Amino acid sequence: MKIASWNVNSVKARLDNVLDWLKTAEPDVVLLQEIKTVDNGFPQLEIQGLGYQCAVHGQKSYNGVAILSKVGLDDVRCRLDGDDSDEQARYIEATVGAGAGNGGVRVASIYLPNGNPVSSEKFPYKLAWMERLRARAADLLAAERPVVLGGDYNVIPTDDDVHDPAAWVGDALFRPETRAAFRAMLWLGYTDAFRAIDPTPHKYTFWDYQGGAWQRDEGIRIDHLLLSPLAADRLTAAGIDTAPRAKPKASDHTPVWCELREAA
Repeated sequence: MKIASWNVNSVKARLDNVLDWLKTAEPDVVLLQEIKTVDNGFPQLEIQGLGYQCAVHGQKSYNGVAILSKVGLDDVRCRLDGDDSDEQARYIEATVGAGAGNGGVRVASIYLPNGNPVSSEKFPYKLAWMERLRARAADLLAAERPVVLGGDYNVIPTDDDVHDPAAWVGDALFRPETRAAFRAMLWLGYTDAFRAIDPTPHKYTFWDYQGGAWQRDEGIRIDHLLLSPLAADRLTAAGIDTAPRAKPKASDHTPVWCELREAA
């Protein structure tokens, strides 16, 4: 099963690129972020035409997440527990691949808050959101099933994941509190799929539109697939697909993906 995650930075504005990539990369499951549309504005017909079921948790003009699946899509859950006042569409979860009779894989598409500027209320919101996510991640582990938590985490985990660490000191994506909260999820027992396969430093998933960042390869790695132990045991491959970032009208993010072998 090939599972991918991609912050598309407006699914309607990038629809041609999204459809081209789905045809070329042929992922079984796709976790989309920042779709920037309400549910009924999502291009269901075009994506369903490629064989995908769609689960969407949208929001007008901002945020929004979705799950696409060719291998079944069941038990959809939107939003994180812990803050009933939070109206931002940043989380959706579902089971995929259950038709094989093995219970399937629980997946989530995550668009974690940016948190900048740090001096504003946005940074405490980010850290509180991360704690809510950690709690949900712990609950999912307790269910003892394969889990893949994928998305735009807006977290640069280490100096190896940024072109110029000094330039990011103090940024919400690189603050010690942010990285500590990310590590707390890993310490639950989750595995960073890309790093489990490829330890090469300075591999990125995001390049800013400004200053020739893409052309200079001045990027950051903020899109991650975190695997529970039962999913990590089935991991056979993982990577970053940079091809979509080179296309006209590209998202500033590019897809990350992993492959899980069938359960024994």
